[in-house]
Amino acid sequence: MTGIGIIGHGAIARYVAQALAMGGTPASAVLARPGREAAAQAALGLVPVTEAREMARHARLVVDCAGHAGLSANGAALLGAGCDVITLSLGALANDMLKEALKQGAEAGGTTLHLASGAIGALDALAAAAIGGLDHVCYTGTKPPAGWAGSPAEEVLELASLTEATAHFTGTARQAALSYPKNANVAAAVALAGIGFDATEVCLIADPAAAQNIHRIEAQGAFGRLDFIISGNALPDNPKSSALAAMSAVRAVRNQTAWMRL
Repeated sequence: MTGIGIIGHGAIARYVAQALAMGGTPASAVLARPGREAAAQAALGLVPVTEAREMARHARLVVDCAGHAGLSANGAALLGAGCDVITLSLGALANDMLKEALKQGAEAGGTTLHLASGAIGALDALAAAAIGGLDHVCYTGTKPPAGWAGSPAEEVLELASLTEATAHFTGTARQAALSYPKNANVAAAVALAGIGFDATEVCLIADPAAAQNIHRIEAQGAFGRLDFIISGNALPDNPKSSALAAMSAVRAVRNQTAWMRL
């Protein structure tokens, strides 16, 4: 691995850049939208670039911290330019056209799209269980009402006046990922590890009693039964960003050079 780049300059990107620098493998460049170079440089202290080919001159591994829009706009071009890409934007892969473009980019560049585990755990067990066959997988995501601000939940519920836990979405992981691009990357991760976007059941809940974001995976198959729950903290400087998601991106980078991987 020669050189690390970052897409985006928000809370997760800042965490990743700081953690990599502290770990002795600092990033060298940040990919920003044209006109946002100064803001990106100020936020991360990295060389700002605006095109995939320019990023490829600085890095061979790029961490996507810019959400679905960042992966959609830059993923295929970066892969095609010779950069491996680590992404947290797994929900974007519910779009089959984007998924195909990313695949073609990776094949053209001889590169790989790495999926970070994000805000959830147990994906290794779920992926292993899928080898033997899964009969049922359900993901339930619960957040405080404020955690659903700016999402379609506002069209279903009066978030500010909720007095009890209330579901605002039930459906497939594909529907969740496409409808909630900023909130359903975990549902997509579960789907990709298990039985796919269309067979994975999803329930999204707003709960005024919840102090953290709660993710639950229930699965059953030839392996037996799995029931996994994690309550995650947000990053201190952005309550909508998962701390574990940012940590998982750093771990994915470190795995590229580690002599032993788990």
